[in-house]
Amino acid sequence: MTEEPGGVGEGLGYLSYLLRLWRERGSASIHWRASLQDPHSGERMGFAHLDELVAFLREQTGLASPAERLAKGEDAPKTDSTAEEGEAK
Repeated sequence: MTEEPGGVGEGLGYLSYLLRLWRERGSASIHWRASLQDPHSGERMGFAHLDELVAFLREQTGLASPAERLAKGEDAPKTDSTAEEGEAK
């Protein structure tokens, strides 16, 4: 993914990807799959469901809800064990 210095979605305010979408037929239904590729590095990320693609884009643009960030393990409250690990002994 193409990012500007300073982190995801910061800098000049844009991200650049090549988006690919395709259909796969299952035994009972059709599923859409997706991939995003960074045009500069060639890094490719695959998504089994379109909901995963949208969640990734929301995260990259800073539009993920607190519940989405918590589900990804971000902004999780520190437990007693993690708080103790960071303290000097």
